[in-house]
Amino acid sequence: MNTTRLRDKYVNEIVPALKEKFAYKSVMQVPKVTKIVINKGIGAAVADKKLIDAGVEELTIISGQKAVATMSKKAISNFKLRENMPIGVKVTLRGQKMYEFLDRLTTVSLPRVRDFKGISDKGFDGRGNYTLGVKEQIIFPEISIDKVNKISGMDITFVTTANTDQEAYALLQQLGMPFANSKK
Repeated sequence: MNTTRLRDKYVNEIVPALKEKFAYKSVMQVPKVTKIVINKGIGAAVADKKLIDAGVEELTIISGQKAVATMSKKAISNFKLRENMPIGVKVTLRGQKMYEFLDRLTTVSLPRVRDFKGISDKGFDGRGNYTLGVKEQIIFPEISIDKVNKISGMDITFVTTANTDQEAYALLQQLGMPFANSKK
C-alpha cells in the first residue's frame, strides 16, 4: 500500500516532536487525526432536488470518495421541510484518503482563498476536534468554475484523539494547517 507524504511526516517528525512537547510516556498517547468529515448543507434543495445531485458530485470530486445525501430529522412547516427529505451532503474520510485530502487542503486549496491570512483558531470544540468553514467550493482546483451553478460553502471537521484543544492545535499546526498569528 502506498503511503502519503503527510502520513510519513506524521510518523517520522510529528510524533516525536509532540511526544517531547507534551511529555507523553508512550507514542500511543500522541494525538492523531482519526477522520475528516466534510459536510455541506443545501437548504435550497427543498425546492430543487437537482441541487443535492450536484452537491454529491462536487463533494465526490473534492474528496475522492463517494458522498452521501443527508436527510432531515424532523419536519419544519415554515421551511416547507418534511421528515427524511434530502437537505445536505456529507463524506467521511479515513486513512490514506484523509491524509491526501488534508495535504491538498493545506498546500493547494487554502492558499487560493481570496485575501487569505490564515485560518481562525476559534473552531475547537473543547474535546480536541476542529471545524473549519469554507465559504466557496471553487477554492478546490478539482472543481471547474464553468460547471458550478451556485457557489456554496462547506464545513470541514477534523476529528482527533487529542484530549485538549492545545494538543489538537499543536497536532494540526504540525500537519501544516495555516493558523493565523495567534497562539493557543
